[in-house]
Amino acid sequence: MLISAAFYALITLPMVGADKPNIIYIMADDLGYGDLGSYGQSVIQTPFLDQMAKEGTRFTHAYAGSPVCAPSRSVLMTGLHTGHTTVRGNFGKYGVKGLAGGNGRVPLNAEDVTVAEVLKEAGYVTGMTGKWGLGEPGTTGHPNDQGFDEWFGYLNQRRAHSYYPDFIWRNKERVDLPENTDGKKETYIHDLFTDFALEFVRKNKGNRFFLYIPYLIPHSRYEIPDTAPYTNQPWKEDEIIHAAMVTRMDRDIGRLFAQLKELEIDEQTIVFFCSDNGAAQRWAGRFDSSGRLRGRKRDIYEGGIRTPMIVRWPGNVAAGTTNDFPWYFADVLPTLAELAGVQVPDGLDGISVLPSILGKPESKERFLYWEFFENGFKQAVRWKDWKAVRMVPGEPLELYDMMTDESETNNIASEHPDVVVKFETYLQGARTESINWPLEGQ
Repeated sequence: MLISAAFYALITLPMVGADKPNIIYIMADDLGYGDLGSYGQSVIQTPFLDQMAKEGTRFTHAYAGSPVCAPSRSVLMTGLHTGHTTVRGNFGKYGVKGLAGGNGRVPLNAEDVTVAEVLKEAGYVTGMTGKWGLGEPGTTGHPNDQGFDEWFGYLNQRRAHSYYPDFIWRNKERVDLPENTDGKKETYIHDLFTDFALEFVRKNKGNRFFLYIPYLIPHSRYEIPDTAPYTNQPWKEDEIIHAAMVTRMDRDIGRLFAQLKELEIDEQTIVFFCSDNGAAQRWAGRFDSSGRLRGRKRDIYEGGIRTPMIVRWPGNVAAGTTNDFPWYFADVLPTLAELAGVQVPDGLDGISVLPSILGKPESKERFLYWEFFENGFKQAVRWKDWKAVRMVPGEPLELYDMMTDESETNNIASEHPDVVVKFETYLQGARTESINWPLEGQ
């Protein structure tokens, strides 16, 4: 779906009750719904994110854009769900060559309008650090060509499997890290991402800024310079490192909150925290990273797409509250646009959920849509408190009540044929075809 250049004739709108805030959007990689203490975790220590939940609102029915990396980020950036957004999978039919030498890395198009472009047009300084995954060097999907004034991190998500890279990108310049060559592991890249974030905030304390931090943690491979405080736990090595990764990220988010207070911009800054998809491993019996949810990463059941979502903005977002309003990554662009006081064009799949974030009621009378192409075409839809799942094209829909059966154990489609018809009618027009992700026979 293309948005014309007329988009840039943005209409400035007044914010209600507040000036335009700074916006920080932090996203973990492969963090499970149950990996934080505020979402039921009892083993992994996440004191700063738990404090964020005490000082903000914890959403219990928030969703990623996809059960895997690249399409989830494409939904987040464009406000279009996986039936419309440009990048619908980690690998497409065409695209540019990836690390394995084959085609498939599909970049964002020049015509795509990202949340960074929206906020840049609203006068925000825009920065990003971490994993991009939406455009290789020299493509139209490069972050600097998609609205980011500054960025530091990985373009290719496969390279991002290493926490000790031999090079990294700063804007369009390759930055070599010779201390990590020939098997050496001296510079842990996560720490440099945090350093970039802290420096970006410090130097822009007098501006309105948008900072996007898509961390790598806790995506495998499992590497970390220090496994404290879990070093002596009688666990498997990967379990120790997973827990240490999450706690390290939590520590660094605590550093960010401390800096906001030090710079006296804490009350002028709204901070979001989430994960890009479900847990890569359930870690059953150890961390139970999916909690009660069915599935994990690459599943369109809840364990693959539901994410922790904490929003904190002192004086504006209610502290210590829980909200079960359902929303997803397609809603981020219109929500941040409303925060910035600008109007976005028609045609997005997302809506602004700022009313819910500010504690006001919103209607659940809309559809949230996902499609996924790995190992066959699958679809999922959320409407009100219902969720429909289709695992194989042409097969009957499964139907679940999210308020009474979030584990998706009881398919009640036969008991509610009228609801099934509602979903089937929606699905007839839910998506457009993609040359990079064609359905079988098309």
